[in-house]
Amino acid sequence: MNAENVYIIHPYARGAEDVLQEEAVALIESAGARYAGTSRVRVREIDPATYLGAGKIAELAALLAGLDVTVLFNGELSPAQTVNLSEALGGKKVIDRTTLILDIFALRAESSEGKLQVELAQLRYLYPRLKGKGGALSRLGGGIGTRGPGETQLETDRRHIRSRMRSLEEKLAAAKKRRGLQTSRRKKDGVRTVALVGYTNTGKSTLLNALTGADVLTKDALFATLDPTSRKLTIDGMDFLLTDTVGFLRDLPHHLIEAFRSTLESALTCDLALIVCDAGGDYEMQRNTTLETLRGMDFSAPTILVMNKCDTVPAGVRLPRDAVCVSSKCGQGLDVLKQTIFDALEERFVAVRLYVPYPAAAKYAALRPLVTERSVRYDDGGAHIEAVIPREHAAKFEDFPKE
Repeated sequence: MNAENVYIIHPYARGAEDVLQEEAVALIESAGARYAGTSRVRVREIDPATYLGAGKIAELAALLAGLDVTVLFNGELSPAQTVNLSEALGGKKVIDRTTLILDIFALRAESSEGKLQVELAQLRYLYPRLKGKGGALSRLGGGIGTRGPGETQLETDRRHIRSRMRSLEEKLAAAKKRRGLQTSRRKKDGVRTVALVGYTNTGKSTLLNALTGADVLTKDALFATLDPTSRKLTIDGMDFLLTDTVGFLRDLPHHLIEAFRSTLESALTCDLALIVCDAGGDYEMQRNTTLETLRGMDFSAPTILVMNKCDTVPAGVRLPRDAVCVSSKCGQGLDVLKQTIFDALEERFVAVRLYVPYPAAAKYAALRPLVTERSVRYDDGGAHIEAVIPREHAAKFEDFPKE
């Protein structure tokens, strides 16, 4: 099957940054399509009907005439603007940045919950674009923007769509409740969680593999990981839960963040977050984007800045002094990072030496999930145990003699 050719219309204002244009190319490639070129359009005033002015649209129509391309408007269009722009460009399929991101999400989602979130986000975004415009959308054909629920089904039965959205919302609410119970259980059991957060494609999954020995999919593409993945991380005999999360992107629409809020809850409820940046990229922008997104979701956990891919940075380039520099692929700096994680969480634990008489073994066994045992030595009367206990659970072990 031939890859879809996508031509970018990149609107910008005077003095505006142009990073989004580079990201658009990466998004196109992540969707399995082919980049066909870009027209940069300076926008002085937004036309409510077509976003762009009539003169510029006429130029674009002439430029694209006869070309078999999908037009990506590198911004967000209203339902009417999408249809009007398509008609003005000779009936070419027009998608905006949000449609493209949703399409990539549809490709990446693997868990049942992830698929539900993607479908609900697509339905919410597509539904207002169908009202009174079904014919125009039905001409768009296949390719980007048609994965997931699909326009044809949406157009034929709007009541079914509303019913489907309610059903998806109920299923996701039930999943959220289950996840809340799991989080509460982990906290009750004293499990400390560490979340990998950051810009998309900064190597979070590769770092997860390097730290835990896991074999999570890694790919040089935006949003390669959509569903959260958790693995056990052991540092100095103590176990933590390390979770990889979906990456962020500049100007990621707020409603998309809300749609995947449940996916990000593993980060919002963590004890420590590692903000992973690409040392060879615009790491200040990556860090700021991540922090702004998290703050908008009431995130409050402590953080560690991790500069990944440090092996690609030329000698003499200065990186932030408060960062831990690592290379997930080469293993550089991983021991330092582990120690930094341990130090950040160590104050939440207390090291103890307990004596557990054999008659009290059953009572200790009930509390055993809360303990990280460093060593156990037995004698005729019981067990001598060196262990680490979360501070909030220390009182539960007061009945056992301290050595």
